[in-house]
Amino acid sequence: MDHKIGSGARCAMIGYGSWATALAKVLTENEPSIGWYVRNPEVLESLRDKGRNPRYLSNVRFDRTRINPSDDLDRVVSEADIVILASPSAYLKKTLETLTVPLKEKFVISAIKGIVPDDYTTVVEYMHDHYDLSFKQLGIITGPSHAEEVSLERLSYLTVVCTDPENSHTIGHKFATEYIKLSYSTDLYGIEYATILKNIYAVAVGMAVGLGYGDNFLAVLISNSAMEMARFLRESYPDQRETRASAYLGDLLVTCYSVYSRNRKLGLLIGHGCTVRDALDEMTQVAEGYFAADCIRHINARHKVQMPIADMVYEVLYKGVPVREAMQELTTKLI
Repeated sequence: MDHKIGSGARCAMIGYGSWATALAKVLTENEPSIGWYVRNPEVLESLRDKGRNPRYLSNVRFDRTRINPSDDLDRVVSEADIVILASPSAYLKKTLETLTVPLKEKFVISAIKGIVPDDYTTVVEYMHDHYDLSFKQLGIITGPSHAEEVSLERLSYLTVVCTDPENSHTIGHKFATEYIKLSYSTDLYGIEYATILKNIYAVAVGMAVGLGYGDNFLAVLISNSAMEMARFLRESYPDQRETRASAYLGDLLVTCYSVYSRNRKLGLLIGHGCTVRDALDEMTQVAEGYFAADCIRHINARHKVQMPIADMVYEVLYKGVPVREAMQELTTKLI
């Protein structure tokens, strides 16, 4: 199969968090109707009756004739040609556990910026391995962007990644609006790992801010993070890629400095003195960087890339190393 996507392909959203809601908002500006799998009864009822998500981005009002929310996963998937995964990676397996409809005729897009815990794989790798999907029928949609700014229609950029550039552009047309600009790539491996690594680096930046480190140090920390990301991608999967492009560097920057960054917030809480457990409990959204730090450590055991920043975050989150001690040690390794 060539897995070509037709311009009239029907879309379904899986997930009801802030990013899923923001992407659904954009899709409904171009699509006559989208399917939407919502497990939460409160959110489902509100979307059906009021056209709004009461838990995330409640300012967004949907045209109810353009959304078909349902708690029947098989129904939502069976009626779609393109399935967009936008649940937190930590809950992906639970989200899909009731699915009995085969995905072999679908095109599956990951909008998830994280690694599947315990399996130590990216979402694309997980869907390939567990659902027998070809990489030709798998794609990614990513930033640099935050759901909150998308919901406010502030100018944002999305990157669509598919092995077939024609498919990328077909998907891109479904998300193109006056406030969404698109870029395209075929680097499934590199961009997916970049979206994972930037969450870890944002946790490190949050820790530094919480400890009182200044802008000068943050500039060094973020520039070293960019170099560490490029080094990991180059040594783990060599390819012709420009990691200074917005899909790599831009996404890293916005996740490190934005007030909307949940990963930066997790690090900030820890830097301010919260225990890791208390910080996680205080979070209202899943900080993907927490799970990513453990998974990247496991994955990098195969590649043995020098990753002092990711290692530092892992030591604080999982080994109980005091954050100030870990950060001071890291300062001796940055250039």
